[in-house]
Amino acid sequence: MTDFPRPETFHSLHRHGFVRVGASTPRVRTAAVAFNCEGILEEAHRADEARVDLLVYPELCVSSYAIDDLHMQTTLLDAVEDALAYIVSESADLAPVLLVGAPLRHDGQLYNCAIVISHGRILGVVPKSYLPNYREYYEKRWFSHGRNVRGRTMKIGGQEVPFGSDLIFEAHDLPGFIFHVEICEDYWSAIPPSSDAALAGAVILTNLSASNITIGKSDERHMLCRSQSSRAMAAYAYSAAGPGESTTDLAWDGQGAIYELGDLLAESERFSLDPQLCLADIDTQRILNERMRTGTYADAAEMRRIEFRRVSFDHRPHWQDAGLIRPIRRFPYVPNRRSHLDQDCYEAFNIQVEGLRRRFETTSGSRMIIGVSGGLDSTHALIVAAKVCDQLGLPRSTILGYTLPGFATGDSTKSNAWKLMRALGIEAAEIDIRPAAKQMLSDMNHPFAGGEPVYDVTFENVQAGLRTDYLFRLANQNSGFVIGTGDLSEMALGWCTYGVGDQMSHYAVNTGVPKTLIQYLVRWVIQTEQFDAETNEVLDAILDTKISPELVPQGEEEELQSTEDRIGPYELHDFFLFHTMRYGLPPSKVAFLAWHAWRDAEAGSWPIDFPDAAKREYNLPQIAEWLRVFVQRFFGFSQFKRSAMPNGPKVSPGGSLSPRGDWRAPSDATAKLWLDELERSLPD
Repeated sequence: MTDFPRPETFHSLHRHGFVRVGASTPRVRTAAVAFNCEGILEEAHRADEARVDLLVYPELCVSSYAIDDLHMQTTLLDAVEDALAYIVSESADLAPVLLVGAPLRHDGQLYNCAIVISHGRILGVVPKSYLPNYREYYEKRWFSHGRNVRGRTMKIGGQEVPFGSDLIFEAHDLPGFIFHVEICEDYWSAIPPSSDAALAGAVILTNLSASNITIGKSDERHMLCRSQSSRAMAAYAYSAAGPGESTTDLAWDGQGAIYELGDLLAESERFSLDPQLCLADIDTQRILNERMRTGTYADAAEMRRIEFRRVSFDHRPHWQDAGLIRPIRRFPYVPNRRSHLDQDCYEAFNIQVEGLRRRFETTSGSRMIIGVSGGLDSTHALIVAAKVCDQLGLPRSTILGYTLPGFATGDSTKSNAWKLMRALGIEAAEIDIRPAAKQMLSDMNHPFAGGEPVYDVTFENVQAGLRTDYLFRLANQNSGFVIGTGDLSEMALGWCTYGVGDQMSHYAVNTGVPKTLIQYLVRWVIQTEQFDAETNEVLDAILDTKISPELVPQGEEEELQSTEDRIGPYELHDFFLFHTMRYGLPPSKVAFLAWHAWRDAEAGSWPIDFPDAAKREYNLPQIAEWLRVFVQRFFGFSQFKRSAMPNGPKVSPGGSLSPRGDWRAPSDATAKLWLDELERSLPD
């Protein structure tokens, strides 16, 4: 366990497992070694000011790439070695590890190399493994390949340094800062060297590239970076040569890109005449956690067993607040790609439709029974059920919808429930549960039965339990089954009545969908006109209704009972849930990410077409307050409800809480470990 200074480092990206990576396209001129050297150092200083940890330059950037037989000229090669010595000496006081490309001689052979430089010393030299020699490429004319260069050393600039394609570099003072270097064509090969390096433990994969530009090639590079970062469960930083290279027969666009687990974090401006530096903070902890929980990764590592040398170095991380350069989704469950918006929402909605359709077909019943409150969850479950009827060619009257008003049911929600049932054309009815609830409370000798305004958990759960009890008996009576309306967010928090309440159903169609995604899907249903105008009008009104269990009567001066006032904003809880369940992040890091995502409503991006009036922000004390609630409820006492939850479809890659799926945990665990981690990490 790393012994970090705790509260004082909370705002440091290094404290939370992030490494700042840059892809640089410096100024370059054909074979102008001194000019190129200055351009490299200019970008090194700019990266140092930006608190970069690792800086990736283009292939052969010291000499420039497109110089053909000039690579074989002694004068040029001598100048390259002198320039490297100068770069090394100038790096002594710079924070970034520099990955510089240059042609180097060794034992009578010339290699296309990446030189790894840190704090005034060369850590190692990596030769290019695969040399393109087709179409416009003639690299085998000049260079020797490095595939078999393993276990060797090279003397350069007075230093004897590791030399070979078997090198992985690791900062001993910054956990997770473990990187590998490959060069251009290497990642166009069927099995890139970085694949084996990742299996051997490299977390950040880098590529120094030249790569001339042709139509469509930028997309191909993106595809390869995205694919490699996803398949190798790693980050991938790519830097290609830009304007200034020889255009005798080729052109260059200077593409830089940084990916993590298939996600694009940053890319540079292409064809720019100015030097480019694209930056992103890589989450090494997320990567390592993902590898740890994916057995296939360990199996592949065991099968290949390629040996690498680990070069350890002293990085000297600053442990200071340098911000966070990284896109963070406020709503990690909500689709955020405009180009894929319709497809993502279509898939999410129809996963639910397909799950319910299949379950309905396999039951012996002929009706679907659902309690309709006029709230968001029952609304979404109902429109999913209506789509099932449409797909199966059944009348929507196959659905029996019931309003079940209790002591605190509002006129607005009940009115919306009736409007929605009528608009959808289902069979609808109302059962007032208050007489039965009064009888039960009286039988229990509850103070409310004697006229006292006691609205405790018993009072609430008598109503919640009766609603479910009625629905199950109505299902018996009508040869049907009960559609559950509870969602993923409620199951995470245990915000549901166990067994006889809304936790139980015959099929929980919403159980894989968090509250924030349900809101978005209902908006998508309206925008794409899945139903008629009358239905859309009601759905719009329901979206504007405050989320409430409507279990405690509202006094004349009292505001409507609000779920979020009691347990916290669902938008925060869904954020906490995603990062806790999907990646196993500690509470302190979840708080750090939430603070960067939510502290400024004007910064960052919001989901597409998200209403301006709904855009909120939270400071760190607010985030910490509700994170404590989440941790206590999620780890401390809600698992027993999840262990007994009914079937329902997984919808999001963020996971589900089914005990048969993503999340399996003991029902008698304690939240103390997670609460303590949060408290000792937060700043005063």
